[in-house]
Amino acid sequence: MKRTARRIVVLGSTNTDMVIAGKRIPVPGETVSGGRFMMNPGGKGANQAVAVARLCAKPGCCTFIGKTGDDLFGRDTAARMKKERIAAHLVIDRREPSGTALILVDAKGQNVISVALGANGTLSPEDVAPFKGEIEGAAALLMQLETPVETVAWAAKVAHDAGVRVILNPAPAAKLPKTLYPLVDWMTPNETEAEILTGVKVSDAAGAAKATEILMKRGVKHVIITMGTKGCWCGDCGKLFPARKVKAVDCVAAGDTFNGAFAVALAEGRTCAEAMDFAQKAAAIAVTRPGAQSSVPWRKEVK
Repeated sequence: MKRTARRIVVLGSTNTDMVIAGKRIPVPGETVSGGRFMMNPGGKGANQAVAVARLCAKPGCCTFIGKTGDDLFGRDTAARMKKERIAAHLVIDRREPSGTALILVDAKGQNVISVALGANGTLSPEDVAPFKGEIEGAAALLMQLETPVETVAWAAKVAHDAGVRVILNPAPAAKLPKTLYPLVDWMTPNETEAEILTGVKVSDAAGAAKATEILMKRGVKHVIITMGTKGCWCGDCGKLFPARKVKAVDCVAAGDTFNGAFAVALAEGRTCAEAMDFAQKAAAIAVTRPGAQSSVPWRKEVK
């Protein structure tokens, strides 16, 4: 299989985000008024695909594989991906609607998110099989966990067997089959996801190092743990890279921007430290803007 230099395949979810930005996030049973409503394109997979597309040195470097409903949101997804110059392979589910997410954001940019997976939850290995060649010919395969784990594992094996780098952002965290870990080249959980996967509280470098050790014993080759304002832990470097100080407006898609940027940098042959720096810069810009895909920066902004 001939590999397309630097082309990255993103397999994952696509959602429509319905966002209310207010002063604070309500507690259970409470109603907080005075917020501002926005409807934005989102979904971890689609967000990461947009990040890859915008942050590559040349246009047309991203392929996206996902599933939508036969509805307005699904058709809008196809149109947006075409506009972003993403080669989108969107399987249509005639029974389930396209994925949606309800997001509440407070004045400090922190958020809570509830996702209805819809068609994302029915993406199967059989749906992805027609695009097997795309995965085998990629420089890297980037995935998350808003689609079924069995489909993620199937695609990871296809990529692994073809010598394609597998990057797994285990978000939202879920129990993973033991056979999946050895197929993953880079795993990029945040501190909460790392704790769920390993049982280790990740609040500092020591906790991150311990969680990394557990994941690597399970077969993962490299681990990056994003820790919000504390920075990012790099297992290869054995240290915590401090976060850049910015005024956060909205943290939605910050992690997705980081992952897309990190995948781009690795595909370009940068070292782990260089890839971390590039990804942190991109994520720092993203949190200063509202929205998911609308907050993702372009390469010239990061440089």
